[in-house]
Amino acid sequence: MSTWRDDPNAIPPWNERPKCHCGFRTWLQVWTDPLPQGKKGCRFFKCPDIDDDFKACTFMQWIDTRPLGRVSLKEEQERRVRQQQIRLKSKEDELKRRRAELGQREAALKIQEEQFQAREAQFKREADEQKNRYKEPAQSSTTDERNKKGKFLRFTQ
Repeated sequence: MSTWRDDPNAIPPWNERPKCHCGFRTWLQVWTDPLPQGKKGCRFFKCPDIDDDFKACTFMQWIDTRPLGRVSLKEEQERRVRQQQIRLKSKEDELKRRRAELGQREAALKIQEEQFQAREAQFKREADEQKNRYKEPAQSSTTDERNKKGKFLRFTQ
């Protein structure tokens, strides 16, 4: 299995990129200046320049011994295809991760909905019980009063 060090056009993974003396992982960049001669198009690692004192870090490490512009058209196309595959794989992984998170959120929402429905049913039962508690004594007291009145009327007649 070849690594990015064996393939002059491969992109090194983030965890294999060197750290500068600031302690940051370096960025991968391509040299665009015509000088030094023969370095235009070569890749290099560079410090991201984000230290606390806002001082420019001068760390730089060349990766390529020849510019990417000197590779054949076929090699350049293959490199671009590999880069695109890497980007697509990264996007697929991100999509899988987001789908898993979404599944977890949906499951949590379903549980919350079930809990809400159970609470709602409990409140309804309690409200019905309270209605029945107040309703029953009121009916029985009226019935008792009628019976008392009926007895009183019988005795008075």
